[in-house]
Amino acid sequence: MTGSEAPPSFRLAYVPGVTPGKWVRIWNERRPDVPLTLVQVPAAEASEVLRGGDADAALVRLPVDRTVLSAIPLYTETTVVVVPTDHVVTAADEVSAADLADEILLHPLDDVLDWERPPGLAALERPATTEDAVELVAAGIGLLAVPQSLARLHHRKDLTYRPLVDAPESGVALSWPEDATTDLVDDFIGIVRGRTVNSTRGRARPEDQAQPARKRTEKTGGRKPAPGKGSRGGGSGGAKGSRGAQRGKPRRRS
Repeated sequence: MTGSEAPPSFRLAYVPGVTPGKWVRIWNERRPDVPLTLVQVPAAEASEVLRGGDADAALVRLPVDRTVLSAIPLYTETTVVVVPTDHVVTAADEVSAADLADEILLHPLDDVLDWERPPGLAALERPATTEDAVELVAAGIGLLAVPQSLARLHHRKDLTYRPLVDAPESGVALSWPEDATTDLVDDFIGIVRGRTVNSTRGRARPEDQAQPARKRTEKTGGRKPAPGKGSRGGGSGGAKGSRGAQRGKPRRRS
């Protein structure tokens, strides 16, 4: 490496609610030579961060612009409704949109659920952020529907949540610029997909692809044929030789 070359590094952006910790730990174990830097970004800005080259990859909320970004869906989150701990909703294990028909449902500007129309009654104003909306729920202004991870992120002792069964769900994906699928990005793809350290990556070398065939040849080449499974000529000759040896052996007199 010349003095003008920067040491390798990997920048991973992630949106609120997503916890990349387990994948970061695996990265640090497998690639201790390449530092991983975490960058938290608002969900609405994740795609722009990738397009602008400020991160090599990102854990984002779907959908993304597939014309410029590649994405691997990872999981889909349960949607929940956040309510005060003494709210009547807490008597049920889960609720439906119909159960919220008479409730004010807050709809923050950074909402990540793709509603056609949120259930319940609309508030006079939309909170700027999900965090602001949680504060309003605590103040008794209304309720809030969010992915479960965001309910946990903004947890308060005076609030709880219940699954909202007929609401849109939020999908989480690993995304990166389509024209920048580097070796480091490929390494991280392998980690989130659960590949082991010895798994073959997509860019296998020709000599690596030839190894399984060689191993099969080596493994079967020295195997002894099962009795009666040899070639026709060899099997017949072997049987005759065995009978001949038996005839040539003197019998013991009784």
